[in-house]
Amino acid sequence: MYQKIKLLIGVLVAFGSQGAEAQSTGARAGRPNIVVIISDDHAFQAISAYGNKLVKTPNIDRIARNGVRFDKAYVTNSICGPSRAVILTGKYSHKNGFKDNETSKFDHGQDNFAKRLRAGGYQTAWIGKMHLAGQPQGFDFYNILPDQGSYYNPEFIGMDGRLIKKEGYVTNLIEDISEEWLDARDQDKPFCLVIGHKATHRTWLPDTSDFGRYDSVDFPLPPNFYDEYRTRAAAAVQDMSIDKTMQMGYDLKMLSYSKKGEPSVNRMNAAQRARFDAYYGAIEADLQSKKLTGKALVEWKYQRYLKDYYSTAASLDRNIGRTLDYLERHKLRDNTIVIYLSDQGFYLGEHGWFDKRFMYEESFRTPLVMSYPGVIKPGTVSKQLVMNLDIAPTLLDAAGIAAPAEMQGKSMLPLFKSEAAEIRDAVYYHYYENGEHSVSPHLGVSTKDYKLIRFYNRVDSWELFDLKRDPSEQVNVYGQTGYETISARMKLVLRTLIRQFDDKDAERNINSDDK
Repeated sequence: MYQKIKLLIGVLVAFGSQGAEAQSTGARAGRPNIVVIISDDHAFQAISAYGNKLVKTPNIDRIARNGVRFDKAYVTNSICGPSRAVILTGKYSHKNGFKDNETSKFDHGQDNFAKRLRAGGYQTAWIGKMHLAGQPQGFDFYNILPDQGSYYNPEFIGMDGRLIKKEGYVTNLIEDISEEWLDARDQDKPFCLVIGHKATHRTWLPDTSDFGRYDSVDFPLPPNFYDEYRTRAAAAVQDMSIDKTMQMGYDLKMLSYSKKGEPSVNRMNAAQRARFDAYYGAIEADLQSKKLTGKALVEWKYQRYLKDYYSTAASLDRNIGRTLDYLERHKLRDNTIVIYLSDQGFYLGEHGWFDKRFMYEESFRTPLVMSYPGVIKPGTVSKQLVMNLDIAPTLLDAAGIAAPAEMQGKSMLPLFKSEAAEIRDAVYYHYYENGEHSVSPHLGVSTKDYKLIRFYNRVDSWELFDLKRDPSEQVNVYGQTGYETISARMKLVLRTLIRQFDDKDAERNINSDDK
């Protein structure tokens, strides 16, 4: 890659060059229907298609088997609302204006892929979690969760702005509403449906039918579960560890540890609560009898976390199966693009953590599978660098609609025309939030071989990782003898991307002596 640095910079400068004059691949392929399924905090390493041997996700696997599994798919900003804003607009957080969940307000008046599709004759809908507040624009129909939503008996906001409470489990309800909309649509028009799931967001509350699904599984500790963060100052000051941060009551449902309990638990009806109390009450009684301390207690928390997390994901995969079955039953499969991705990755004990935010692999990388009959060869595995930024221009390309010039992503469809095709050599990241979990704001660039991260504000440091020698990103080699040339070249790529994407905040947060 580094022998091609001048060529790389030329390619990077061309990013975002899709304008109104661009020809669309989709213009030749007809006007496919589109279903985009977005989950929350679902880790790529939690999916059997990505190699998990202890957990089965047959329906996500089904999409991959019928199309492509991306092994190098990344997000621009690993946090819920900002990620959805990027997916919707095809623009980085500093351009779409929604940088964090704490202080940002999303401008629904800006352009997005749904507006373009709707103007091009598509019916459009978003159902489930959006997490952008305000009134969505570009959709013929929406029925969305307020903010994070609730797992049990949640409210939904309809197009009239009213909150309507629905009885049941949120993942099932989102699928029910999605199928109702599909049943009622105008069958003479193509459609674009976004299904936004709450699962698998904290606090990982499974459907009552999935309680205990993985209780017989003993999940192995990740090799770096007891990571000591010796060369990474930002990792050392975080507050997202299973040991210290994960709460016995709020997260793990041991209700004697919490005065109020988890809010979604308090929303349960009598039948739901009876099942909940019977299941978690027995677990808590067993815990108290063991009187665990130290590492034994930490590892017990890890096991409980994963059992709840994976059980919550079970309903997610099951309802994705319902979506796929609906398409097949109504003879829509052969003319429908189906995309599944998470809003970001998640830590499942790696580095001793849960949550996301960092540019380290487990939260920076997202699962992404996509089927497009007649365009994507079934069983394809792609190692190309793609991003959630690319979803919007890809959908427009498939629909034969030119992407607006301000979209900063690239259509992924050229990757399926030639094995030699690639749309980028490096990916750029910028995380802004400076509050929850004590993760320092940071920005960085990653190639297939190296990753450079610049932390600022809470922590002031650089980190460089040799991804081939250290794929778990435990040894920061920035400043080490032998990496001077690589550091300089990675900084050059970083600055090129910063300027290409016009990220003025990033320019200000790089030390003057490194310009």
